[in-house]
Amino acid sequence: MNSARPSRWLSALSLLLVFTLLAGLLTAAFSSLHWEWRWDSVWVYREKFMHGWLTTLTLGFFTLLLSIPLGLALTLGRVTGWLPVRQFCATVIELTRGTPLLVQILVLFYIVGSALGLHNRFFAGILILALFEAAYFSEIFRGAWLSIPQSTLTSARAIGLTPTDTFTQIITPLALRNCLPSLAGQTASLLKDSSLLSVIAVSEVTHVAQEINAFTYGTLESYLPLALAYLVLTVPLSWLTHKWEKSLAYAH
Repeated sequence: MNSARPSRWLSALSLLLVFTLLAGLLTAAFSSLHWEWRWDSVWVYREKFMHGWLTTLTLGFFTLLLSIPLGLALTLGRVTGWLPVRQFCATVIELTRGTPLLVQILVLFYIVGSALGLHNRFFAGILILALFEAAYFSEIFRGAWLSIPQSTLTSARAIGLTPTDTFTQIITPLALRNCLPSLAGQTASLLKDSSLLSVIAVSEVTHVAQEINAFTYGTLESYLPLALAYLVLTVPLSWLTHKWEKSLAYAH
């Protein structure tokens, strides 16, 4: 416990030092350019910006709720399914991961969505983003599954564990611990990927920042708060994941 405290203090001091250096470099750079900030024109739209940030948070939450089960389903279909099912899941994953999200958004919303009568941009954005992220989650889950040594599964059978007990007590905890860092990184990417939904006019925070920039011509005054808005979402996520990862390590 005592050895953990100096480590925490060092981490906090390192983070503070990095931010201080970056702030100093940016301040010096802008001072040399005699940059004239126009925060007053952007400040007028602060409520609109906050609404866009909350929309991004909501998008990320519901996309995560949907993409994790979809990713698990693709993983199960790929590693345990009937051959046509395995091939179908593999094809879906490769097509999704191999094509740009921007193209998928445009095709799925304007072509497929229009053909199906899906015109709610927010709901369509969640579905499209969930399908995209599920392909990446699926590969993360599959890698975690395959990382479990065969000897561990053999030992579980040897002591009389049922397949259900083996899955819940052996496979799931080990796979979760193995995939947690990648899972956190992909979740952070999910939040940032939601910015591409601005192309179908979903009023998330990036779309709002673009609108504010169009109104005020204050590009940096619009986009620097945008970067901060994403940091407010991703940094706590990384911290919580790190704590969870440590708790899993202690538990095993």
